[in-house]
Order: sequence, then structure tokens, then C-alpha cells
Amino acid sequence: GFNVDNVEYKNLKLNCWDVGGQTRLRSLWRHYYQNCDAIIYVVDSSDRNRMKEAAEELHQALSDDNLRDATLLVYANKQDLPNAVTPSELQEIFKLPSLRQRKWFVQGCTATTGRGLWEGLDWLSANLPPKKQSS
Repeated sequence: GFNVDNVEYKNLKLNCWDVGGQTRLRSLWRHYYQNCDAIIYVVDSSDRNRMKEAAEELHQALSDDNLRDATLLVYANKQDLPNAVTPSELQEIFKLPSLRQRKWFVQGCTATTGRGLWEGLDWLSANLPPKKQSS
């Protein structure tokens, strides 16, 4: 199943669904898109072999009309590992500069230590339109 959590941080009230990245679960992602103001997409930046696949899946999700206005935060996780893709490399691999009509940001992080997590949420807090910060 999916993990669901409610998180409050600064002016954000987040209803979070961890929908998992396994191939068999991806077809279910679209059921969570309605009324979605932001996407937090977590990438294993040490897994260079799956970068292209992760990028394709993100772009597939972003093409859904329900996500047209969603702000995008990408966490480049596992930055503590020596072979990790840097946030700037990841934004090029994912072709994020082509998303001209969408606010997006890549934050390097290490989830096991918490490094970078708050900085990403700070960016999200500052970049959601005001009407969406209370939803």
C-alpha cells in the first residue's frame, strides 16, 4: 500500500502520499493527481542506470491535465554517496529547464540524515501561490 502522512511546516499544510516508484504501482499514480498543488519527486541520485526512466516517469505524470499548475520540487536523494548525480546534473538529465510554464527546483538531500530536506520545503513554501498555501 501507499504511505499517507499529514505534515505542517511554516505556512504549508501538506497531505503527502508516498506512492512508490515500482513499475506495478505507477499506473495508480494518476488517482492522486486531482487537487494536487505540488509534487515532491524523490530521485535516488546514486542510481545512474535508472535516471532516464525516472525522468520519463516524471514527465509522463506532469503531462496529466490535473497537474498542469502543480509546483515541482525534486529531491536528489543520497547525495552522501560518492557516485551521486549532482542537483545541476539531475536538472539537465531530467530536462527541467524545458518546463518554462512551471515552477520547479532541485534540492540535493540525504534523507537518512535530513540534510537538505528543510531547504526543499523552504523553497516550496516560498513558491506555492498564496491561495494554495492553506489548501
